[in-house]
Amino acid sequence: MRIVHVIASLDPAQGGPPVVARNLAAAQAGLGHDVRLAAEVVVGTSSVPTITLPRHTASVLWQQPTAAALDLVRNADVLHLHGIWEPVLLTVARAARSAGVPYVIAPHGMLDPWSLSQKKWKKRLALTLGFRRMLNRAAGLHVLNSDERDLLAPLRLTSPCFVIPNGIFLAEFDPPPDPQRFRDRRPGPGDRPFILFLSRLHYKKGLDLLAEAFSKVAPRHPDVDLVVAGPDGGAETDFRNRIAGAGLNHRVWLTGPLYGPEKLSALSAARLFCLPSRQEGFSMAILEALACQLPVVITKDCHFPEVAAEGAGRVTSLSPDAIADALDGLLSSPEERNSAARAGRALVEGRFTWPRIAEQTIRWYVQLGQPGPGVVN
Repeated sequence: MRIVHVIASLDPAQGGPPVVARNLAAAQAGLGHDVRLAAEVVVGTSSVPTITLPRHTASVLWQQPTAAALDLVRNADVLHLHGIWEPVLLTVARAARSAGVPYVIAPHGMLDPWSLSQKKWKKRLALTLGFRRMLNRAAGLHVLNSDERDLLAPLRLTSPCFVIPNGIFLAEFDPPPDPQRFRDRRPGPGDRPFILFLSRLHYKKGLDLLAEAFSKVAPRHPDVDLVVAGPDGGAETDFRNRIAGAGLNHRVWLTGPLYGPEKLSALSAARLFCLPSRQEGFSMAILEALACQLPVVITKDCHFPEVAAEGAGRVTSLSPDAIADALDGLLSSPEERNSAARAGRALVEGRFTWPRIAEQTIRWYVQLGQPGPGVVN
């Protein structure tokens, strides 16, 4: 099968979608399929051939598909679009329709109510001017969990939803990453235990909640630091000010973005992982933490209920007190941490590996020509 994944940017600083597009494409290629990646911004390397597309602007709302988009779809059996609001996705979808090639769209959480409430009027206008048509004419919507599917209901879209999660490559975590690489980093926590936040430093990731939660936890656990890793998405200054106001500068380490072995080393060295997010589609950082046998504290808005169901950590409300209590409980109980570490790794091995997920997507693509809506779980 000839598959093309299309995304505006493959820069890992943009968060999870570029990582997902790369890894899903690689896993499908590993099954023997002819897979390509296509993006306007190409950063880093990939194990599958990658096409650099010209930049597209909002003018595509009123234009026929670009020549680059028509060339891209001409030899594809299916196109997998990642994201929503990018002009390049709109023009590729139109090109696919004109060529009679089915396309699917992975919104990556961008259509849930919290996301739609950000720049609300701009997104409503975009839906009216063409993006709703792009969604409704898709062969299917690739949602990452049942919560995301249910949150789409108010939009009354007509394309069927297929629930297929994200995954990891187990080989990246076997043997376990070496924690010493991160512990040797200076400045940093050294040999002190630490809680790890790993994501973009953006308001939706709940850094304000984390700052308040850590200010409550710090006196109870004077030996534990906090490491915040990720590119600044606009929330770094506010977070620094909150930490300084709490008098905790000497116990909080901002590392900037971590990638590859350095990221895995940080996950392996941490005592707990915390992502107090206001909204997630399906966090790759949570999966990676679980694969590193790291207990997690996340909010219900991360849409990962399996963490609580399988005992891999704690799921809380969007409350600094609740987050602090969850962190305190796990820090105070080595037995619970050890149990959560084993449960998290088992959860990932059983349900969230890329080869397994690639097989699910291929079965889904094969179904695209069959009549009638449906949901694959």
